[in-house]
Amino acid sequence: MFRRRKEPVIVRKNWSYRKRMLEPYALLMPVLILLLIVFAVPLINSFVMAFQKYRLGSPDIHFNGLDNFKRLLLDDDLSLILKNTVVYVFCSVAGQFVLGMTLALALWKKFKGRGVYQSIVFLPWAFSAFVVGLMFRWSFNGEYGVVNDLLIKLGVIKENIAWLGTPGYSLFVIILAMIWIGVPFFAIMILAALQSIPEDIYEAAAIDGAGAIKKFFRITVPYIKPTIIMTLLLRTIWILNSFDLIVVITNGGPANYSMTLPAYMYTRAFSGYDFGFASAIGVILMTALMLYTLIFLKVTNYEEGM
Repeated sequence: MFRRRKEPVIVRKNWSYRKRMLEPYALLMPVLILLLIVFAVPLINSFVMAFQKYRLGSPDIHFNGLDNFKRLLLDDDLSLILKNTVVYVFCSVAGQFVLGMTLALALWKKFKGRGVYQSIVFLPWAFSAFVVGLMFRWSFNGEYGVVNDLLIKLGVIKENIAWLGTPGYSLFVIILAMIWIGVPFFAIMILAALQSIPEDIYEAAAIDGAGAIKKFFRITVPYIKPTIIMTLLLRTIWILNSFDLIVVITNGGPANYSMTLPAYMYTRAFSGYDFGFASAIGVILMTALMLYTLIFLKVTNYEEGM
């Protein structure tokens, strides 16, 4: 009689090992397919449209090479828009970071009613940018805004100021709105990092005679450095990409004095229906953000701080 040849144990083990190795990829496959459909396809289309004369409603759609990029570089308002973009991003990120760090340090230690203060401080993060934009648009209205009314009653100004219609003031209002809505993000992230620092390190430093300032710069800052770097990077990218507050509050006015590059891209796409030109702006924005991310992580030595 012939005996049935048994399958080698090593073959079954190899198959089991391969199955375990492929299992995570199989579980992630639906998400990867969804991301490919939602993000990759529009991204590829935007790259293609950046090299096309693509105006919605026009039958004449064709490739025009680098004409859209040349039009952008020759735009008379480009220097003003780039200046507004840099000022808007820098002031917004700096204001959010300073106030967020201050709030996180204030809420770090336990005190009576801390939960109530946290809920109030973190409330702006729950509002949508559209609602915040309307709030600031009405508050800083030159005729019936509450800001002018309060400043007149306090004796700071003697007559109403057209905040949204004056160059310089309009961008200032948008920066205030962005700072107000973004402070809770920094406060939440930095507070979580602060609460993860072991208490015994501060006790040992106190025994060695270290003061509050030395503790902050020698213990606190190194421990929360990765969180600070990542929050600064994320908020810079988000703020640079944001256009909703600008569109709602001033729509880039007056005369593009509060217009930024993302808002300009939005207006050219959905007001002028020039999707080719808007896509060229989007490609430049994405390239600039990628370069900024690489340089920022390199300069801040993020990997060494992990």
